[in-house]
Amino acid sequence: MAQLARRYGSGPASLTEIAEQEDLPRAYLEQLVIGLRDVDLVHSTRGAHGGYELTRPPEQIVMGEVLRALEGPIAPMICATDDPNHLSCERSGHCTVNFMWVRVRDAIAGALDSMTLADLVPPMARLNGAGLPALGVRAEGASPGNANPLTLAD
Repeated sequence: MAQLARRYGSGPASLTEIAEQEDLPRAYLEQLVIGLRDVDLVHSTRGAHGGYELTRPPEQIVMGEVLRALEGPIAPMICATDDPNHLSCERSGHCTVNFMWVRVRDAIAGALDSMTLADLVPPMARLNGAGLPALGVRAEGASPGNANPLTLAD
């Protein structure tokens, strides 16, 4: 998905290219795109210049949506799934640790649902329509002479 976000707006990307760039087997990527296509996160184009593209801008694709499409419901334990159609554990009403697992699930879901695909692909890493990195895009507050990296304390 990050590769497709980098290429957003520049046409379809072939799974062969993505597999080579990410050092992943093409067959594995073929399995992943099935789930992504089923929830309308990507669409395919056939032909010599075909491949896969995002169906929406990276800024509109929430990472929780991507993870749920690929992995299913967020559930650190079976008793704490966020899938309303999933059967609950018969012990969850009196289990002493269920509350903890629900909080862990909610924290994970909150983090994923607050992040978009665009957050994973900085503007400098995106390709323009010619397949080249976008130029002249700087993070807010950055200047050409400011080489101070951000730290966790920032």
